[in-house]
Amino acid sequence: MTPTAWYTEREIQDIAMADGRHLRVDGTDNLRDVGGYPTHAGGSVAWRTLFRSDSLHRLSSNGVAELAGLDLRTIVDLRADIEVEQRPSAVAGPRTRIVRAPIVRDPIGLPPTDLPGEYRYMVNECGDAIGAAVRELCSPGALPALVHCAAGQDRTGVVIALVLAVLGVPDELIEADYSLSSVYLDPDSTAVIGRLKATGPGDNMTAELFSSPAGPILNVLAWARAAGGGSVYGYLLAHGVGASDLAALRSTLVRQRITPPVASR
Repeated sequence: MTPTAWYTEREIQDIAMADGRHLRVDGTDNLRDVGGYPTHAGGSVAWRTLFRSDSLHRLSSNGVAELAGLDLRTIVDLRADIEVEQRPSAVAGPRTRIVRAPIVRDPIGLPPTDLPGEYRYMVNECGDAIGAAVRELCSPGALPALVHCAAGQDRTGVVIALVLAVLGVPDELIEADYSLSSVYLDPDSTAVIGRLKATGPGDNMTAELFSSPAGPILNVLAWARAAGGGSVYGYLLAHGVGASDLAALRSTLVRQRITPPVASR
């Protein structure tokens, strides 16, 4: 059953495409701030505290400097060992802790399936790995943090969706955040788990992108809730994330304002 919608399509579009959401860092396509999403309790996710991105291996020297400007404390790399070996990240710094949390350890060995099948596999078979990634974000002093995989859509999309859900962000906004990857990624050159199937609308956001009553990431939320006794919170608890961890994450990430920072998309 589709969750009750809390926002109109226009409101969803405005929130998802807020100024400051997409960050133009040289060597990335899909680097985005996850801040500004309202929560059910009346707050919003803090800006410039949690980011999601595609791989960092293409960063230029300018890109490294631009990323350093985000003052990251943690980078969570969800890629498999072979991906890291072939395309090591170009960024490191004395104030940034880079941690590995591979969601799928051997993407080449995955059985052929469709996108929903791949996502179901992650939720059902990779829960402990997902929990490990979320725990890294809950660590004291871990934020601001960036989560990334290869394209920043599938593995990153699953982790970020579960984090947003446990923070209390409505499902339609979680789906909108997930859908933004189709705006910024090139479907002809993106090779990731669950390769982008449809061409996105480019820079022209359309209501259709946000109006689907269901989609891959909504399935993820539904499966996680079913496995977690009715909640994403329960799913994460079952996979090694402590209640105190999630309380700390909420305390750090949820604020009372949604005014975006001044930045170019």
